Amino acid sequence: MSASPSARRLRVAFAGTPEFAAVALRAILSAGYAVPLVLTQPDRPAGRGMKLQSSPVKQVAAAAQIEVIQPQGLRLDGRYAEQAAQAHESLRDAQADVLVVAAYGLILPTSVLTLPRLGCLNIHGSLLPRWRGAAPIQRAIEAGDAQTGITLMQMDAGLDTGDMLLEQALPIDAADTAPTLHDKLAALGAALVVQGLDALERGELRPRPQPEAGVTYAAKISKDESLLQWDLSAELLARRVWAFTPWPGTQFTLPDGVVVKVGAAEALTAQPHVGPPGLVRQMTAEGLDVGCGSGVLRITRLQKPGGTMQSVAQWLQGGADLTGLTLG
Repeated sequence: MSASPSARRLRVAFAGTPEFAAVALRAILSAGYAVPLVLTQPDRPAGRGMKLQSSPVKQVAAAAQIEVIQPQGLRLDGRYAEQAAQAHESLRDAQADVLVVAAYGLILPTSVLTLPRLGCLNIHGSLLPRWRGAAPIQRAIEAGDAQTGITLMQMDAGLDTGDMLLEQALPIDAADTAPTLHDKLAALGAALVVQGLDALERGELRPRPQPEAGVTYAAKISKDESLLQWDLSAELLARRVWAFTPWPGTQFTLPDGVVVKVGAAEALTAQPHVGPPGLVRQMTAEGLDVGCGSGVLRITRLQKPGGTMQSVAQWLQGGADLTGLTLG
């Protein structure tokens, strides 16, 4: 049975930046835990006017009147040593029992990991040890995994190598894109971290070493990956369209060099392709069918530079039939 909010004893500092982390911070606050300090990335320019914008986590913390610090680094011997020293002092002054970390964006050195009495807990968006690293949601979709999940982990100095505390699986639906799976995992992570804090408060959280088998790494997504490589399978390319939405997106080039963004696609694996990869077999209101290394990729939404994302049917209304062209 969970303690009532008024009976909470743990003081929980929090480090995170995007919406994935903000969902967890809201849940921790709603569960009644005292959050004396929040760490988040510095404000970044965004939008048409490129005005400085606070992170989702900072916005949640500000609304709850929680102290926020935004160091550019946390290593005492690094480039931002002065900011790091101030952050260390703020963490000590906060007297937090535990630091919860979710998609923070900075590596925590050992000097930070050992500051809270009970260490640091990380909300990781995969079933460890699969997909350690920066982009577990996208890489799980790209790989065609049937499931993913959340692991609550005791942080150590390695890259997502710490002991597992709690985990919960989540199926990856055929229609999932990176944003839809992100939202599901964010909600799951928020629930699991509250469950973990409750167990930690009761002294019932039991760490388990990660299995040695099954380790994979979710490399950071590169903008260079956005260009569709037609010699690959249609299945893989379709998964990349889903995984790389909204960033960096996926695209191809027309013979005249015009870059076209892809908004949605599906693999027609039952259709064999004869001809060079990238050949447009047909273009109908149903989609743009492009031959791949194996199978056919049917693209259903497209966007030209300076235009808006539109269906292939809308594209055809403009008179641009790409049938017979070889795409780059």
